[in-house]
Amino acid sequence: MKQGVKIVTIGGGSSYTPELIEGILNRYHELPVTELWLVDIEPGKEKLEIIGNLAKRMIMKSGFPIEVHLAIDKRVALEGADFIITQFRVGLLEARARDENIPLRHGVLGQETNGPGGLFKGLRTIPVMLDLVKDIKELCPEAWLINFTNPVGMVTESVFRCSDYKNVVGLCNVPIGMEKGIAKLLKVDHSRIRMDFVGINHMVYGVDVYLDGVSVKEKVIDLLSHTKKYAFIKNVEGQESRKLSAIPCPYQMYYEKKDEVLQEEMKNYQEGRTRAAVVKKLETELFDLYKSPTLAIKPPQIEQRGGAYYSEAAVRLISSIYNDKGDIQPVNTLNKGAIASLPSNSTVEVSCVITKNGPKAIIHGDIPSAVRGLVQQLKRFEGMSVEAAVTGSYDTALLAMTENPLVPSNKVGKRILDEMLEAHKEHLPNFYKKVGT
Repeated sequence: MKQGVKIVTIGGGSSYTPELIEGILNRYHELPVTELWLVDIEPGKEKLEIIGNLAKRMIMKSGFPIEVHLAIDKRVALEGADFIITQFRVGLLEARARDENIPLRHGVLGQETNGPGGLFKGLRTIPVMLDLVKDIKELCPEAWLINFTNPVGMVTESVFRCSDYKNVVGLCNVPIGMEKGIAKLLKVDHSRIRMDFVGINHMVYGVDVYLDGVSVKEKVIDLLSHTKKYAFIKNVEGQESRKLSAIPCPYQMYYEKKDEVLQEEMKNYQEGRTRAAVVKKLETELFDLYKSPTLAIKPPQIEQRGGAYYSEAAVRLISSIYNDKGDIQPVNTLNKGAIASLPSNSTVEVSCVITKNGPKAIIHGDIPSAVRGLVQQLKRFEGMSVEAAVTGSYDTALLAMTENPLVPSNKVGKRILDEMLEAHKEHLPNFYKKVGT
Protein backbone atom coordinates (compact mmCIF):
# COMPACT_ATOMS: atom_id res chain seq x y z
CA MET A 1 0.00 0.00 0.00
CA LYS A 2 1.27 3.46 -0.90
CA GLN A 3 2.80 5.81 1.67
CA GLY A 4 0.14 7.83 3.40
CA VAL A 5 -3.49 6.82 3.69
CA LYS A 6 -6.52 8.35 2.00
CA ILE A 7 -9.80 7.82 3.86
CA VAL A 8 -13.18 8.76 2.40
CA THR A 9 -16.25 8.99 4.63
CA ILE A 10 -19.63 8.72 2.90
CA GLY A 11 -22.05 10.51 5.18
CA GLY A 12 -19.29 12.85 6.35
CA GLY A 13 -21.80 15.40 7.65
CA SER A 14 -22.97 12.94 10.30
CA SER A 15 -22.88 13.94 13.95
CA TYR A 16 -20.71 10.83 14.45
CA THR A 17 -17.82 12.23 12.39
CA PRO A 18 -15.99 13.97 15.28
CA GLU A 19 -15.72 10.48 16.84
CA LEU A 20 -13.95 9.33 13.69
CA ILE A 21 -11.59 12.33 13.65
CA GLU A 22 -10.62 11.63 17.25
CA GLY A 23 -9.95 7.99 16.41
CA ILE A 24 -7.73 8.92 13.47
CA LEU A 25 -5.74 11.36 15.58
CA ASN A 26 -5.32 8.86 18.42
CA ARG A 27 -3.84 6.26 16.06
CA TYR A 28 -1.93 8.55 13.73
CA HIS A 29 1.38 6.97 14.85
CA GLU A 30 0.30 3.67 13.26
CA LEU A 31 -2.11 4.93 10.60
CA PRO A 32 -0.51 7.87 8.72
CA VAL A 33 -3.58 9.48 7.19
CA THR A 34 -2.66 12.23 4.72
CA GLU A 35 -6.08 12.86 3.16
CA LEU A 36 -9.52 12.76 4.73
CA TRP A 37 -12.49 13.34 2.43
CA LEU A 38 -15.91 14.00 3.93
CA VAL A 39 -18.73 13.38 1.46
CA ASP A 40 -22.43 14.12 1.79
CA ILE A 41 -25.48 14.96 -0.31
CA GLU A 42 -26.74 18.43 -1.24
CA PRO A 43 -29.44 18.58 1.52
CA GLY A 44 -26.69 17.85 4.05
CA LYS A 45 -24.30 20.51 2.76
CA GLU A 46 -24.70 22.86 5.73
CA LYS A 47 -24.00 20.09 8.25
CA LEU A 48 -21.07 18.89 6.13
CA GLU A 49 -19.48 22.34 6.27
CA ILE A 50 -19.97 22.57 10.04
CA ILE A 51 -18.41 19.14 10.54
CA GLY A 52 -15.62 19.94 8.07
CA ASN A 53 -14.66 23.10 9.93
CA LEU A 54 -14.64 21.26 13.25
CA ALA A 55 -12.50 18.48 11.73
CA LYS A 56 -10.00 21.05 10.48
CA ARG A 57 -9.80 22.67 13.93
CA MET A 58 -9.28 19.29 15.61
CA ILE A 59 -6.52 18.38 13.14
CA MET A 60 -4.86 21.79 13.40
CA LYS A 61 -4.76 21.41 17.18
CA SER A 62 -3.11 18.00 16.81
CA GLY A 63 -0.39 19.30 14.52
CA PHE A 64 -0.67 16.28 12.21
CA PRO A 65 -0.34 16.95 8.44
CA ILE A 66 -3.79 15.72 7.40
CA GLU A 67 -5.66 17.49 4.59
CA VAL A 68 -9.44 17.68 4.96
CA HIS A 69 -11.58 17.90 1.82
CA LEU A 70 -15.35 18.29 1.56
CA ALA A 71 -17.33 17.00 -1.40
CA ILE A 72 -20.87 16.55 -2.62
CA ASP A 73 -19.73 14.51 -5.64
CA LYS A 74 -18.60 11.17 -4.23
CA ARG A 75 -16.75 10.25 -7.43
CA VAL A 76 -14.36 13.18 -6.98
CA ALA A 77 -13.54 11.94 -3.49
CA LEU A 78 -13.20 8.23 -4.27
CA GLU A 79 -10.36 8.47 -6.78
CA GLY A 80 -7.35 6.69 -5.26
CA ALA A 81 -8.96 6.03 -1.85
CA ASP A 82 -7.47 3.37 0.44
CA PHE A 83 -10.43 3.08 2.82
CA ILE A 84 -14.07 4.13 2.47
CA ILE A 85 -16.22 4.41 5.58
CA THR A 86 -19.98 4.46 5.08
CA GLN A 87 -22.20 6.04 7.75
CA PHE A 88 -25.09 7.49 5.77
CA ARG A 89 -28.83 7.58 6.40
CA VAL A 90 -31.08 7.55 3.33
CA GLY A 91 -34.02 9.85 4.04
CA LEU A 92 -32.28 11.46 7.03
CA LEU A 93 -33.89 11.52 10.47
CA GLU A 94 -37.35 12.13 9.00
CA ALA A 95 -37.20 8.61 7.54
CA ARG A 96 -36.15 7.20 10.88
CA ALA A 97 -39.15 8.85 12.51
CA ARG A 98 -41.47 7.12 10.01
CA ASP A 99 -39.72 3.81 10.64
CA GLU A 100 -40.56 4.13 14.32
CA ASN A 101 -43.95 5.82 14.24
CA ILE A 102 -45.79 3.82 11.56
CA PRO A 103 -45.29 0.37 13.15
CA LEU A 104 -46.23 1.77 16.56
CA ARG A 105 -49.50 3.03 15.11
CA HIS A 106 -50.24 -0.61 14.32
CA GLY A 107 -49.18 -1.87 17.75
CA VAL A 108 -45.79 -3.17 16.56
CA LEU A 109 -42.37 -2.18 17.85
CA GLY A 110 -40.86 0.67 15.86
CA GLN A 111 -37.07 0.48 15.92
CA GLU A 112 -34.29 1.60 13.60
CA THR A 113 -32.73 -1.79 12.85
CA ASN A 114 -35.30 -4.31 14.10
CA GLY A 115 -38.74 -5.26 12.81
CA PRO A 116 -40.47 -3.18 10.11
CA GLY A 117 -38.12 -0.24 10.71
CA GLY A 118 -35.07 -2.39 10.07
CA LEU A 119 -36.66 -3.77 6.91
CA PHE A 120 -37.36 -0.33 5.49
CA LYS A 121 -34.01 1.11 6.43
CA GLY A 122 -32.52 -1.77 4.49
CA LEU A 123 -34.83 -1.28 1.50
CA ARG A 124 -33.81 2.39 1.27
CA THR A 125 -30.12 1.83 1.91
CA ILE A 126 -29.13 -1.23 -0.11
CA PRO A 127 -29.66 0.24 -3.61
CA VAL A 128 -27.62 3.32 -2.63
CA MET A 129 -24.83 1.13 -1.25
CA LEU A 130 -24.72 -0.98 -4.41
CA ASP A 131 -24.49 2.17 -6.56
CA LEU A 132 -21.58 3.31 -4.40
CA VAL A 133 -19.86 -0.04 -4.88
CA LYS A 134 -20.01 0.41 -8.67
CA ASP A 135 -18.11 3.69 -8.29
CA ILE A 136 -15.58 2.10 -5.91
CA LYS A 137 -14.89 -0.71 -8.38
CA GLU A 138 -14.19 1.86 -11.09
CA LEU A 139 -12.26 4.49 -9.13
CA CYS A 140 -10.47 2.66 -6.30
CA PRO A 141 -10.92 -1.09 -6.81
CA GLU A 142 -8.30 -2.07 -4.21
CA ALA A 143 -9.86 0.03 -1.45
CA TRP A 144 -11.48 -1.46 1.64
CA LEU A 145 -15.10 -0.54 2.35
CA ILE A 146 -15.83 -0.34 6.09
CA ASN A 147 -19.61 -0.30 6.43
CA PHE A 148 -21.04 1.27 9.57
CA THR A 149 -24.41 2.01 7.92
CA ASN A 150 -27.35 0.21 9.55
CA PRO A 151 -28.70 -2.38 9.31
CA VAL A 152 -25.02 -3.35 9.14
CA GLY A 153 -25.42 -7.09 8.59
CA MET A 154 -28.11 -6.73 5.94
CA VAL A 155 -26.33 -3.95 4.04
CA THR A 156 -22.97 -5.75 4.16
CA GLU A 157 -24.60 -8.97 2.93
CA SER A 158 -26.08 -7.11 -0.03
CA VAL A 159 -22.57 -6.21 -1.23
CA PHE A 160 -21.39 -9.82 -0.99
CA ARG A 161 -24.51 -11.21 -2.66
CA CYS A 162 -25.17 -8.61 -5.33
CA SER A 163 -21.69 -7.59 -6.51
CA ASP A 164 -18.30 -9.16 -7.13
CA TYR A 165 -16.61 -6.63 -4.85
CA LYS A 166 -15.34 -8.48 -1.78
CA ASN A 167 -13.20 -5.89 0.06
CA VAL A 168 -16.06 -5.07 2.41
CA VAL A 169 -16.29 -5.41 6.19
CA GLY A 170 -19.31 -4.57 8.29
CA LEU A 171 -18.70 -2.95 11.66
CA CYS A 172 -20.84 -2.26 14.71
CA ASN A 173 -19.99 -0.59 18.02
CA VAL A 174 -22.08 -3.04 20.09
CA PRO A 175 -19.36 -5.71 20.56
CA ILE A 176 -16.67 -3.22 21.60
CA GLY A 177 -19.21 -1.64 23.96
CA MET A 178 -19.83 -5.06 25.52
CA GLU A 179 -16.09 -5.62 25.92
CA LYS A 180 -15.68 -2.26 27.60
CA GLY A 181 -18.61 -3.03 29.87
CA ILE A 182 -17.00 -6.29 30.97
CA ALA A 183 -13.71 -4.47 31.56
CA LYS A 184 -15.51 -2.05 33.89
CA LEU A 185 -17.23 -4.92 35.66
CA LEU A 186 -13.85 -6.57 36.26
CA LYS A 187 -12.21 -3.19 37.01
CA VAL A 188 -9.46 -3.68 34.43
CA ASP A 189 -8.30 -1.82 31.33
CA HIS A 190 -10.13 -2.71 28.13
CA SER A 191 -6.84 -3.72 26.48
CA ARG A 192 -6.72 -6.77 28.78
CA ILE A 193 -10.16 -8.03 27.72
CA ARG A 194 -11.13 -9.98 24.63
CA MET A 195 -14.43 -11.71 23.88
CA ASP A 196 -15.38 -14.40 21.38
CA PHE A 197 -18.49 -13.25 19.54
CA VAL A 198 -20.93 -15.44 17.61
CA GLY A 199 -24.15 -14.39 15.86
CA ILE A 200 -25.41 -11.78 13.45
CA ASN A 201 -25.45 -8.02 13.69
CA HIS A 202 -27.59 -6.80 16.58
CA MET A 203 -28.15 -10.39 17.67
CA VAL A 204 -24.65 -11.37 18.74
CA TYR A 205 -23.51 -13.33 21.78
CA GLY A 206 -20.29 -13.27 23.78
CA VAL A 207 -19.55 -17.00 24.12
CA ASP A 208 -16.27 -16.54 25.95
CA VAL A 209 -14.43 -13.78 27.81
CA TYR A 210 -10.66 -13.63 28.25
CA LEU A 211 -8.64 -11.60 30.73
CA ASP A 212 -4.98 -11.54 29.73
CA GLY A 213 -5.69 -14.56 27.50
CA VAL A 214 -7.34 -16.67 30.25
CA SER A 215 -11.05 -17.46 30.11
CA VAL A 216 -13.09 -15.75 32.84
CA LYS A 217 -16.52 -16.33 31.33
CA GLU A 218 -17.95 -18.16 34.34
CA LYS A 219 -16.74 -15.46 36.69
CA VAL A 220 -18.31 -12.76 34.51
CA ILE A 221 -21.61 -14.62 34.23
CA ASP A 222 -21.62 -15.13 37.99
CA LEU A 223 -21.08 -11.41 38.54
CA LEU A 224 -23.82 -10.58 36.05
CA SER A 225 -26.20 -13.06 37.67
CA HIS A 226 -25.99 -11.26 40.99
CA THR A 227 -27.35 -8.03 39.55
CA LYS A 228 -30.80 -7.48 38.12
CA LYS A 229 -29.48 -5.31 35.35
CA TYR A 230 -25.85 -4.68 34.51
CA ALA A 231 -25.42 -0.94 34.13
CA PHE A 232 -22.44 -1.10 31.78
CA ILE A 233 -24.19 -3.26 29.18
CA LYS A 234 -27.56 -1.63 28.72
CA ASN A 235 -30.55 -3.97 28.84
CA VAL A 236 -28.50 -7.12 29.56
CA GLU A 237 -29.90 -9.04 32.52
CA GLY A 238 -27.68 -11.34 34.53
CA GLN A 239 -30.06 -14.31 34.61
CA GLU A 240 -30.27 -14.27 30.83
CA SER A 241 -26.49 -14.79 30.66
CA ARG A 242 -26.76 -17.71 33.08
CA LYS A 243 -29.48 -19.38 30.99
CA LEU A 244 -27.55 -19.01 27.73
CA SER A 245 -24.07 -19.63 29.19
CA ALA A 246 -23.20 -16.60 27.08
CA ILE A 247 -23.55 -12.83 27.24
CA PRO A 248 -26.28 -11.45 24.95
CA CYS A 249 -26.13 -8.08 23.28
CA PRO A 250 -28.65 -5.37 24.27
CA TYR A 251 -30.90 -6.08 21.26
CA GLN A 252 -31.88 -9.44 22.76
CA MET A 253 -34.45 -7.54 24.83
CA TYR A 254 -36.58 -6.74 21.77
CA TYR A 255 -37.33 -10.45 21.41
CA GLU A 256 -36.91 -11.83 24.93
CA LYS A 257 -39.11 -9.09 26.46
CA LYS A 258 -41.11 -8.04 23.43
CA ASP A 259 -44.34 -7.15 25.25
CA GLU A 260 -42.63 -5.08 27.95
CA VAL A 261 -40.52 -3.18 25.43
CA LEU A 262 -43.51 -2.52 23.18
CA GLN A 263 -45.51 -1.18 26.12
CA GLU A 264 -42.71 1.22 27.00
CA GLU A 265 -42.25 2.31 23.38
CA MET A 266 -45.99 2.91 22.97
CA LYS A 267 -45.93 5.15 26.03
CA ASN A 268 -42.98 7.10 24.60
CA TYR A 269 -44.75 7.38 21.25
CA GLN A 270 -47.91 8.76 22.82
CA GLU A 271 -45.82 11.31 24.74
CA GLY A 272 -43.78 12.29 21.67
CA ARG A 273 -40.58 10.78 23.06
CA THR A 274 -39.65 8.16 20.49
CA ARG A 275 -35.93 7.56 19.95
CA ALA A 276 -36.13 9.44 16.64
CA ALA A 277 -37.50 12.50 18.42
CA VAL A 278 -34.79 12.27 21.08
CA VAL A 279 -32.04 11.89 18.46
CA LYS A 280 -33.35 14.85 16.45
CA LYS A 281 -33.14 17.06 19.54
CA LEU A 282 -29.65 15.75 20.35
CA GLU A 283 -28.51 16.41 16.78
CA THR A 284 -29.68 20.01 16.97
CA GLU A 285 -27.82 20.53 20.24
CA LEU A 286 -24.67 18.84 18.92
CA PHE A 287 -24.52 20.91 15.75
CA ASP A 288 -24.98 24.09 17.80
CA LEU A 289 -21.88 22.98 19.73
CA TYR A 290 -20.00 22.04 16.56
CA LYS A 291 -20.50 25.53 15.13
CA SER A 292 -18.42 27.16 17.87
CA PRO A 293 -15.14 28.43 16.35
CA THR A 294 -13.38 27.73 19.65
CA LEU A 295 -14.35 24.03 19.75
CA ALA A 296 -11.41 21.84 18.66
CA ILE A 297 -12.21 18.54 20.41
CA LYS A 298 -14.94 15.93 20.27
CA PRO A 299 -17.50 17.19 22.80
CA PRO A 300 -18.46 14.67 25.49
CA GLN A 301 -22.17 15.22 24.71
CA ILE A 302 -21.75 13.09 21.57
CA GLU A 303 -21.85 9.94 23.70
CA GLN A 304 -25.58 10.51 24.24
CA ARG A 305 -26.03 10.13 20.47
CA GLY A 306 -25.47 6.38 20.60
CA GLY A 307 -22.16 6.15 18.76
CA ALA A 308 -19.94 5.41 21.74
CA TYR A 309 -16.65 3.71 20.78
CA TYR A 310 -17.45 3.96 17.07
CA SER A 311 -14.17 5.71 16.31
CA GLU A 312 -12.16 3.25 18.34
CA ALA A 313 -13.71 0.26 16.56
CA ALA A 314 -13.47 1.80 13.07
CA VAL A 315 -9.91 3.07 13.24
CA ARG A 316 -8.69 -0.04 15.07
CA LEU A 317 -10.03 -2.14 12.19
CA ILE A 318 -8.54 0.10 9.49
CA SER A 319 -5.17 0.11 11.23
CA SER A 320 -5.17 -3.68 11.55
CA ILE A 321 -5.83 -4.09 7.83
CA TYR A 322 -3.27 -1.44 6.88
CA ASN A 323 -0.59 -2.87 9.17
CA ASP A 324 -1.49 -6.56 8.64
CA LYS A 325 -1.68 -6.97 12.43
CA GLY A 326 -3.32 -10.37 12.63
CA ASP A 327 -5.17 -9.41 15.80
CA ILE A 328 -8.69 -10.57 16.66
CA GLN A 329 -11.72 -8.29 16.31
CA PRO A 330 -15.49 -8.83 15.95
CA VAL A 331 -16.72 -7.81 12.48
CA ASN A 332 -19.40 -8.66 9.93
CA THR A 333 -18.11 -10.90 7.15
CA LEU A 334 -18.98 -14.03 5.19
CA ASN A 335 -19.74 -17.02 7.41
CA LYS A 336 -17.76 -19.67 5.50
CA GLY A 337 -18.54 -22.25 8.17
CA ALA A 338 -17.72 -20.11 11.21
CA ILE A 339 -21.25 -20.74 12.52
CA ALA A 340 -22.49 -24.23 11.70
CA SER A 341 -26.24 -23.55 11.62
CA LEU A 342 -26.15 -20.51 9.29
CA PRO A 343 -25.59 -20.54 5.50
CA SER A 344 -21.93 -20.42 4.53
CA ASN A 345 -22.53 -17.56 2.06
CA SER A 346 -24.44 -15.39 4.54
CA THR A 347 -23.01 -12.51 6.56
CA VAL A 348 -22.39 -13.11 10.25
CA GLU A 349 -20.91 -11.11 13.13
CA VAL A 350 -18.03 -13.12 14.58
CA SER A 351 -14.54 -12.72 15.98
CA CYS A 352 -12.02 -12.72 13.13
CA VAL A 353 -8.29 -12.53 12.57
CA ILE A 354 -7.71 -9.19 10.81
CA THR A 355 -5.04 -9.17 8.09
CA LYS A 356 -4.08 -7.05 5.08
CA ASN A 357 -6.36 -9.37 3.09
CA GLY A 358 -9.26 -8.63 5.38
CA PRO A 359 -10.98 -10.64 8.14
CA LYS A 360 -10.54 -14.39 8.46
CA ALA A 361 -13.48 -15.75 10.44
CA ILE A 362 -12.64 -18.00 13.36
CA ILE A 363 -14.58 -21.28 13.42
CA HIS A 364 -16.78 -20.97 16.50
CA GLY A 365 -19.06 -24.00 16.26
CA ASP A 366 -22.57 -22.70 16.78
CA ILE A 367 -24.93 -20.21 18.37
CA PRO A 368 -26.24 -20.99 21.89
CA SER A 369 -29.02 -23.55 21.37
CA ALA A 370 -31.67 -21.55 23.26
CA VAL A 371 -31.53 -18.74 20.68
CA ARG A 372 -30.45 -20.65 17.57
CA GLY A 373 -33.93 -20.69 16.05
CA LEU A 374 -34.37 -16.94 16.62
CA VAL A 375 -31.05 -16.10 14.95
CA GLN A 376 -31.85 -18.39 12.01
CA GLN A 377 -35.23 -16.70 11.58
CA LEU A 378 -33.63 -13.26 11.64
CA LYS A 379 -31.04 -14.42 9.11
CA ARG A 380 -33.85 -15.53 6.77
CA PHE A 381 -35.48 -12.14 7.27
CA GLU A 382 -32.25 -10.39 6.29
CA GLY A 383 -31.85 -12.51 3.16
CA MET A 384 -35.41 -11.81 2.02
CA SER A 385 -34.92 -8.11 2.74
CA VAL A 386 -31.83 -7.95 0.53
CA GLU A 387 -33.70 -9.68 -2.30
CA ALA A 388 -36.66 -7.31 -1.93
CA ALA A 389 -34.42 -4.23 -1.93
CA VAL A 390 -32.70 -5.27 -5.14
CA THR A 391 -35.71 -6.57 -7.07
CA GLY A 392 -38.38 -4.18 -5.83
CA SER A 393 -40.66 -7.19 -5.40
CA TYR A 394 -43.73 -6.44 -3.31
CA ASP A 395 -44.30 -10.12 -2.59
CA THR A 396 -40.72 -10.61 -1.36
CA ALA A 397 -40.99 -7.52 0.83
CA LEU A 398 -44.21 -8.91 2.31
CA LEU A 399 -42.50 -12.25 2.97
CA ALA A 400 -39.66 -10.43 4.72
CA MET A 401 -42.07 -8.34 6.78
CA THR A 402 -44.04 -11.34 8.00
CA GLU A 403 -40.92 -13.46 8.60
CA ASN A 404 -39.74 -10.98 11.23
CA PRO A 405 -40.64 -12.22 14.74
CA LEU A 406 -41.71 -8.75 15.88
CA VAL A 407 -44.59 -8.72 13.36
CA PRO A 408 -47.57 -10.60 14.90
CA SER A 409 -49.48 -11.62 11.75
CA ASN A 410 -49.59 -11.48 7.96
CA LYS A 411 -52.57 -9.13 8.13
CA VAL A 412 -50.79 -6.61 10.35
CA GLY A 413 -47.60 -6.99 8.35
CA LYS A 414 -49.36 -6.18 5.08
CA ARG A 415 -50.97 -3.06 6.55
CA ILE A 416 -47.62 -1.81 7.81
CA LEU A 417 -45.87 -2.67 4.55
CA ASP A 418 -48.39 -0.77 2.43
CA GLU A 419 -48.31 2.32 4.63
CA MET A 420 -44.51 2.36 4.83
CA LEU A 421 -44.07 1.85 1.07
CA GLU A 422 -46.22 4.91 0.51
CA ALA A 423 -44.50 6.96 3.22
CA HIS A 424 -40.99 6.17 1.89
CA LYS A 425 -41.73 6.07 -1.85
CA GLU A 426 -39.34 8.97 -2.58
CA HIS A 427 -36.46 6.74 -1.47
CA LEU A 428 -37.74 3.44 -2.91
CA PRO A 429 -37.40 3.80 -6.70
CA ASN A 430 -37.36 0.01 -7.18
CA PHE A 431 -40.83 -0.20 -5.64
CA TYR A 432 -42.40 3.02 -6.85
CA LYS A 433 -44.53 1.53 -9.63
CA LYS A 434 -45.13 -1.68 -7.74
CA VAL A 435 -47.07 -0.43 -4.73
CA GLY A 436 -50.38 -2.27 -4.56
CA THR A 437 -49.53 -4.76 -7.33
